[in-house]
Amino acid sequence: MIRTFFFDPTTNSQQTGGVELIESWQKSEQALLWLDVEGESKENDEALLKQFDIHPLAIQDALRPRHPPKIERFDNFLFILLRGLDADTDGIDFGAIQLSLFIGDRFLITRHSQPSVSSNWLFKKLKRDVSLFKSGSGRLAIHLSNRLARRYVEILLELEPRLDEIEEEMFIRPDDTLLAELTGYKSRLRKLTRIANYHKDIVEELRNKQDSLIDSSLMHDVIDLYEQIERTQTLSNMYYQICNDLTDGYLGMASHQLNRVMQLLTIITVIFVPLTFMAGIYGMNFENMPELSTRGGYFILLGIMFVVALLQIFYFRRKRWL
Repeated sequence: MIRTFFFDPTTNSQQTGGVELIESWQKSEQALLWLDVEGESKENDEALLKQFDIHPLAIQDALRPRHPPKIERFDNFLFILLRGLDADTDGIDFGAIQLSLFIGDRFLITRHSQPSVSSNWLFKKLKRDVSLFKSGSGRLAIHLSNRLARRYVEILLELEPRLDEIEEEMFIRPDDTLLAELTGYKSRLRKLTRIANYHKDIVEELRNKQDSLIDSSLMHDVIDLYEQIERTQTLSNMYYQICNDLTDGYLGMASHQLNRVMQLLTIITVIFVPLTFMAGIYGMNFENMPELSTRGGYFILLGIMFVVALLQIFYFRRKRWL
């Protein structure tokens, strides 16, 4: 799918459409264009990008299935590669897509292989308020990046109540499903932290190095974007540590329960050892065993065994092992 947003500041007019608006943009010296490309073939993407004189190396990075987020400056455009959440993401169990941004003096090109919620959101907002484009393609790119970063914060904030529930459930009915859930959260939070680290490096470079496409008037927008990414990084690290603590707590409780079971089994074994010893002695079939001919010997032995067992139970309870 290819869609374009064409804005002519001289007449204050706007149009939305497809590739046909590229020719209108090329004929104008003042018009601004946002070209959003989704799910096209590699050949079509290359052909489109070459019309805007995009460097072949930037095209190569943008078309790769997986590439770490990056920022790179070229003579006529600024290339930013971000990793956003896919359209199906509504929680911490997220999927990611690559979002390539080519920011030129009069154009913004965004390329993604799957639907982008952030691009759709900005496209709708631009139809209602074209003033975003009046400030140039740089502001539009920062606005899009900000929305992308906010989605990470939103899914992280949704995770906090679930972690509180898990903490309560651990004391009520701990089971292995909670441990599996925590392990899954830890894996996803590690990925979020890694993505946030990449994005933070990109925005730090935007903030520290002046660029004609991202001028000083956008510095507050860049700082706001930096804060969103830093918040993502902080929340990811904090929730990862909470998951670690909950995992350690679960394993500690499981170990304590196992120790209690082993302690109980050991006490039972200790109680029955002397009883088994006495039963073993008088279970031997020797003829010259005086106790075997004693009247009431059977009941006397049972009584002794009963007393021995009671004494041990009393001892263990006094030690608070029972």
